Amino acid sequence: MLKAGFAKYDITPRAGVSLYGFGPYLNRNSIAVRDYLEARAAAFALDGKMAVIIGCDLCTLQAETCARVRDIIIAQVPGLTKKDILINMSHTHSGPATVFSDRGWGTPDPPYMEILPYKIAQAAIDAVQNLEEMTVSAALVPCRHIGLNRVYDRDAPPLAEVLKEDWEPAHPELTDTECRVIRFDNKQGELKGFMAYFGCHPVVCCQKTRYIHGDYPAIAIHNLMREYPGSIGVFLQGAQGDVNTGCVHKEENESLLALDVFAARFANAIRKGLVAATPLQINQLATASQNVEFSTRKDFTLEHLKELQAEFEKVLHTPEASDADREVRMKTVYYLGVKRMIAQLESGEKPVITAEVQGIRLGPLAFLGAPFEIMQAIKNDTVAKLRAPMPMVMGLSNGSYGYAPDQRSLDEAKTSARSGGYAATMVPLMHGRLPYANIHDELVNAFTHVEALLFPSA
Repeated sequence: MLKAGFAKYDITPRAGVSLYGFGPYLNRNSIAVRDYLEARAAAFALDGKMAVIIGCDLCTLQAETCARVRDIIIAQVPGLTKKDILINMSHTHSGPATVFSDRGWGTPDPPYMEILPYKIAQAAIDAVQNLEEMTVSAALVPCRHIGLNRVYDRDAPPLAEVLKEDWEPAHPELTDTECRVIRFDNKQGELKGFMAYFGCHPVVCCQKTRYIHGDYPAIAIHNLMREYPGSIGVFLQGAQGDVNTGCVHKEENESLLALDVFAARFANAIRKGLVAATPLQINQLATASQNVEFSTRKDFTLEHLKELQAEFEKVLHTPEASDADREVRMKTVYYLGVKRMIAQLESGEKPVITAEVQGIRLGPLAFLGAPFEIMQAIKNDTVAKLRAPMPMVMGLSNGSYGYAPDQRSLDEAKTSARSGGYAATMVPLMHGRLPYANIHDELVNAFTHVEALLFPSA
């Protein structure tokens, strides 16, 4: 019979650390903790096989940090390997900056980053120690009042409209409209753990807010954990690359008001799932992992990159330039990224991007993770090809390599100016990477291949 265990560990930084995201060199430092951050872990064991899934109330982590977490866990839990451990980030922008190479989007705190891997790992280690026989049930419930597609719906409506109980986006089909809820009960019938899978940026609180918290998912999970004492909930971030919350880019007081509203909406969806969940037969536990090389655009040659460098220098290298000017700060981010790419190409290094695509099977459930902010169309095309009865395509897993743009975004970026297109072109430049050429199809194929390893005879 399946055994499962759950545990949590506090990963809240001290007030004052730099918060993640929302513009170049904002000096957006936290002033207080509104809600604590956690790493919450679920461990599974069946027929001698083990696996662990960790959900972190963090914006993102570098692949190197995730590798360190895995190493710490493996050293203390015999039998676990790298492919058995999946680390998923919620992508809250009200958490600490955690990426040293992500210039301009927040400065990580070295002491916090040094101790963080051990705290995340401890949640997993404790979850393994808490393994006990469990029954599993699941439900897919409506969740239509959280997100809108920021690429195709553009800006959010006025806040007064969004806060109405029956609000939903103009094009809900371009967002996640359902939340998958999985519950785990012990032999005494006690709810010991639950998982909630949903895809939407946790950006109710944005660049004008300065409080530490996990945004709507973590607050919803914390509310439910208090409602069900002794339980631990794990949030699993889905395909959120082009989906924002209905409230975004508001003033601090408005954002904090909306935060509790959106958290309550998400908690209501999870609560309905916990009630509606029906039993699952868990007779298989399997894991798989593949390192995938993603192709990059050939038109970003060394010559073109040097042209971009010269264009940026026209703005930056003048006595009139002001660091108070957002354009100057933004072009600084791009400029530094382009310089890194030029140095890479001049050294003869091949400009490839290799990332891990991972899968964990728990009976009919398929947890599929990749280190990207995945757009909805990629998830939809992936799900259409999968064999698993209950697939979950999870972004921001085991690292972060920026956006995985859908084919429409890739096509628009290629037909416009080569430096145009935020997700498809500009974000890779910020990270010092060449833009992706065909990540939509390549990622769908990678997910499909990994899932086939988990469900070989489905």
